Amino acid sequence: MTLLKLKYKRILAVVLTMALVSCSNPWDDRENNGDSNLDQNLSEAIINSPETSQFGKLLVQTGYDKVLAASKTYTVFAPTNDAMSKVDQAILNDPAALKKFVENHITLTAYSSVRDNNEEKINMLSNKYLIFKGSATIGDATIVSADHYAANGVFHIINKALAPKLNIWEYVNSLKGTSAMSDYLLSLKEFSIYKTDIALKAATVPGFQADSLSNSYLINVYNLNNEKNSYTLFLMEDDGYTTEVDKMKPYLIKKSNDPAIDSTTIYSKYFTVRDLAFPKAYTKDALPAKLTSKFGVEFAVDKTQIVGEPVVLSNGIVYRMKKVDVALDKRLVTTIVEGEKNFSFSPTDLRSKILYRDKVDPSGLLFNDVMVQNQGVSLFTLFYTAPELFSTKYQVYWRAVNDRQTNVFQQRLQIGGKLSVKDKIITVVNPVKLFDYMNVPVKLYDPVYVGEFTLPEAGNYLASLIAANVTTNGNNTLTLDYLKFIPVVK
Repeated sequence: MTLLKLKYKRILAVVLTMALVSCSNPWDDRENNGDSNLDQNLSEAIINSPETSQFGKLLVQTGYDKVLAASKTYTVFAPTNDAMSKVDQAILNDPAALKKFVENHITLTAYSSVRDNNEEKINMLSNKYLIFKGSATIGDATIVSADHYAANGVFHIINKALAPKLNIWEYVNSLKGTSAMSDYLLSLKEFSIYKTDIALKAATVPGFQADSLSNSYLINVYNLNNEKNSYTLFLMEDDGYTTEVDKMKPYLIKKSNDPAIDSTTIYSKYFTVRDLAFPKAYTKDALPAKLTSKFGVEFAVDKTQIVGEPVVLSNGIVYRMKKVDVALDKRLVTTIVEGEKNFSFSPTDLRSKILYRDKVDPSGLLFNDVMVQNQGVSLFTLFYTAPELFSTKYQVYWRAVNDRQTNVFQQRLQIGGKLSVKDKIITVVNPVKLFDYMNVPVKLYDPVYVGEFTLPEAGNYLASLIAANVTTNGNNTLTLDYLKFIPVVK
């Protein structure tokens, strides 16, 4: 027993020692490191350091000497005097640019070069983000002397000034009038691609982030004005851009009520550029051979079409491209409409007859579908929106699982038209295509070819799933897992 107690005490002593060591970090130990700056605040320490005195003068000039003398805790990445000698005079002579420049070297909270996270994205006072990587780099500058502690924070001496970079959206704005693709992206502040954009734009408050809520591209694709995330944008030169837009025009024929608005061209441009942004900053060496856009469009990345060096910005990278050649069979993506996502039904008083189901197919895959049974009426109809269809021929498939009854029933599909409501009955006026009734076999889980139709104009279309024209329960059933609309290249 005594021996066991002795062993226990020894183990406890080792654990306590390890705990004390693990709780130690450079910031907590700053009082013991002999740093003479501890009697000064950050502002004083930087101004009085022979290596950073020029940056110290800018602190005084911009009033940030007083900020860094306050009680809050800061980290400053202070450029050497040699690095300051290389700063663009245009920045130094512009009070607003100079303030932003100084802010881009300061962040709240103390960041030691010894940290749990080897790589951190740090929010600077400029509202830009910089990557603090290991103990060696911040942004594209190298830390030449780290961990100079002061009474209210820490500063690191760096070999290069951290002039704020434009973000991708600011860069696009800088190309206004010189790039057709940039001009189109900027025009989407005035033109709303979707009806839902209009309300967002109306509520937008003026400010440097206003474009994020008032530009259809930033709303619906990626917010390239967002400093917190990283993106890649492929920006085509005019000839390549025009070629890609022209490829899309036969598939995005749209009529406009205003003869001054060429809707076909506007939407052809949108369906070209929406596939050229990605939610990750890919360096040139890390660019994949293929990329797939947010909208399911895949294309090969041809590095030979890159013009010059990648443009590295505060929230990502822009590649200037001669062209980005996307095959039409990739650009014309398939539209899938889920059966359980109907927006209405008729008659409108029979909601209790609609079953929204969670199912498992024979291969063990989960899926959701809809089934309508025992409604006691004929021609019960479920209504759907088939969004963003192209002006081309479509092949249609459905998966309709008949697994609650032993008999075969029939249903049919209708495309297009407008809804007309009278009492509790909704009818469709002027449909584009009404397919014949088709059998729904028992426990068939495979997709079934329904037929094809051609759309003269691109846009959102109504899809109606219609039950048999009988009132007999069991024969007037409806079911749908999904509809698949596959566009055909002309």
